[in-house]
Amino acid sequence: MSEIDIKRLLAEKKPTIDKIIEKWIPKQFDMDFMNFVFGEAKYKFNLDCVNKTITEPIWEFLDRGGKRWRPSLFLLTVEALGGDKNKVFDFVVIPEIIHNGTLFVDDIEDRSEIRRGKPCTYKIYGLDVTINTGNMMYYLPLMPLLKHKDKFDPETLLKVHETYVREMTNLGLGQAMDIAWHNGMCNADNLTEEEYLQMCAFKTGTLARMSAKIAAILSGADDELIESIGNYAETVGIAFQIQDDILNLVEGEFTDKKGLGEDITEGKRSLPVIRSLRKANENDRKRLLGILKMHTTDQKLRDEAIAIIKKYNSVEYAKEKSRNMIREAWRGLDKLLPESEAKTKLKAFADYLIERKI
Repeated sequence: MSEIDIKRLLAEKKPTIDKIIEKWIPKQFDMDFMNFVFGEAKYKFNLDCVNKTITEPIWEFLDRGGKRWRPSLFLLTVEALGGDKNKVFDFVVIPEIIHNGTLFVDDIEDRSEIRRGKPCTYKIYGLDVTINTGNMMYYLPLMPLLKHKDKFDPETLLKVHETYVREMTNLGLGQAMDIAWHNGMCNADNLTEEEYLQMCAFKTGTLARMSAKIAAILSGADDELIESIGNYAETVGIAFQIQDDILNLVEGEFTDKKGLGEDITEGKRSLPVIRSLRKANENDRKRLLGILKMHTTDQKLRDEAIAIIKKYNSVEYAKEKSRNMIREAWRGLDKLLPESEAKTKLKAFADYLIERKI
């Protein structure tokens, strides 16, 4: 399947996914939905308050777009494993809403200005509303588990909950590592690739892994297959992050929306940066570290840092690293999945994510 086919597949799935999201997080909460999610009020709910501080920020952000690749990965996993899509379809909201919730909080932590071409949510609704709503988005998408608990045996439901708890814990650790390093803490100037990849496995890989593992669990897969497909999805997430790191350093549609070298302003120790710091001569290394520690928005300085990174072919190195990781992860999964159109799509899906231009 070609890149354009995968782009079309994502585009085709997105409206249906958005309908499921709206089913579980309506654009306007009514009293029936409030009672289902929160239980009947002991005193009185204020719907206007709920909709202004929860649903409006969520949907203002969701309506900006987004690839919805994590729920698409969920659906492709179910298809490849021969699961019942109708039985599990509502669960696509779990990785997608959690992911968007992390962006609310992440933008505050990174002091970002723009997300998906518009001011970050905290710039519109304030820090308090955005932090609270982002945190709620970690839990709201679990409602399908409560609604559909009678469709699955207790062991299956326990595995799903255990996966959720484990991956959310990992997510917090991955973010902690990233925050420490872009603030120059914890020996950030001498990070190894292995440390960076572990951070990515938790920060970006964890929601992809959660998505695939929950899809596999609900499809009745055995433990070996659940772990293998989870490992593959984690690697897809890492490769996706590496590609984000690359796109941030190369002019194009991605940087038109986010800004060229925004990661330089954050002081981010991305894979291209880590590799450059390892390979650079003393003067270039010192200069690159100096610019990273400035957290500057000066485009000339950001361009200077990017030039140092490119001087050591670190963009090309990172690209090839992600390709090799995907190939290796696929070899472990390939032998466990029967041949099918869904399997072909699953492999092509990863190839698309690491070659995308935006």
